[in-house]
Amino acid sequence: MSRISTNCWRPFVAEIKQEKFEKVLTKYVDEDGSATLEFYRGHGGYEAAERVLKEMKPGEVIEAVKESTLRGRGGAGFPCGVKWSFVPKETDKPKYLVVNADESEPGTFKDRVLMERDPHQLIEGSLISAYAIESHACYIYIRGEYYDAFLTMQKAIDEAYEAGILGENVLGTGFRLDMTMHRGAGAYICGEETGLLSSLEGKRGLPKIKPPFPAVEGLFGCPTVVNNVETLSCVTHIFDRGVDWFKSIGPPGGPGPKLLCVCGHVERPGTYEVPMGINLLDLVNDYAGGVWKKRELKAIIPGGTSAKILTAEECDVNMDYESLAAKDTMLGSGGVIVMDEKTDMVNALYNILRFYAHESCGQCTPCREGTGWLAKICGRILHGTGRMEDLDLMIDLAQKMCGRTICVLADAAAFPCESIVRKFRLEFHEKINAGAGHERDIHTGGPLVQPGALSAHNQERLDELQGGH
Repeated sequence: MSRISTNCWRPFVAEIKQEKFEKVLTKYVDEDGSATLEFYRGHGGYEAAERVLKEMKPGEVIEAVKESTLRGRGGAGFPCGVKWSFVPKETDKPKYLVVNADESEPGTFKDRVLMERDPHQLIEGSLISAYAIESHACYIYIRGEYYDAFLTMQKAIDEAYEAGILGENVLGTGFRLDMTMHRGAGAYICGEETGLLSSLEGKRGLPKIKPPFPAVEGLFGCPTVVNNVETLSCVTHIFDRGVDWFKSIGPPGGPGPKLLCVCGHVERPGTYEVPMGINLLDLVNDYAGGVWKKRELKAIIPGGTSAKILTAEECDVNMDYESLAAKDTMLGSGGVIVMDEKTDMVNALYNILRFYAHESCGQCTPCREGTGWLAKICGRILHGTGRMEDLDLMIDLAQKMCGRTICVLADAAAFPCESIVRKFRLEFHEKINAGAGHERDIHTGGPLVQPGALSAHNQERLDELQGGH
């Protein structure tokens, strides 16, 4: 098992040798001054954007991205160029590009690296994307807790305005683009694109029923494209290095470089840039240094907590959309959460379910009530007051939540719940058996009064009352 002896606490990509793969998204993140315009332009920055604006038509840009088969890196994996093509070409309404930088999925922290260490890469990708959909206004909706990233991005935007890269005459081409930062307030639900747009409009961040889709009726009722930070950063390199280069990295169904966040029980947690389709065990062992303390691997969540869990026996799988789908899970946001042999799976699931119960916006009954019920049932199993029938109840409830809400937050809670209960059912049995005979606590869903639990004083008082009648 390989060990990597670099600063363990830094969330940046280590220098790892791999044949035929060169980092591009995180190539300069450990360099001093990498966030400045001077550094970025000194390494060829904005040359691709200038070439696109001067030599290509918007429709040609969209076709190039469609040909690259770039898929969204935020979780859904929808083809980027196809999404752009949905924007109406003939409309009198303004068009908007919105960058989803509201990175809140547990186990995911890749976008923060890009914004803090290479912000101009994102600005250039956003500029190309805005030109493609003929938008003159771009909003970057950033997670409120990412204050350092916000400051870095704002400084980079200011530099771009001063240099004529943003504003009325972008790079001397006559194209106009304004870019604005907007901080969120910490709600996970605002990572969903329609909830994000509601928040950006100054309303509660509530998801909306689709259709209409944002590409037709989005921000302020106008055509809007919402793309993830990593997705737009990839756009920069598609036009810098070419479509064929991009397609040469990884499987044909979704190629390109990919940022994966590895956390949990590994020797070196961090963000790693890898070719799409890397083997999951190679990622953990060769990049993240293997399972910590030389313990055995127990399970991995491959795509953020919304993804179904993989047992150790299932982890010999490639990290791409099709391979993970064949294992009944997903790449998701790229948050790889590693669990060693000592992990309490009941407690792990309880933590996940409490998160989703807390973050539900409450708009849909199956999600509002279902996430809370799942957390309470799992909590009483964890605390020794569960019943065997609770396991089938959790699975049944999880299945009934899926596909019955406006957004997929209910599904995001149901997927890990069902998979963990099914694959680690024995651990739940052990918790239930260990707690057999314990009095139930009202805070974990037990009866208010146990039969025969009346005190002697109360029993005497009850006898008196009954005798009086």
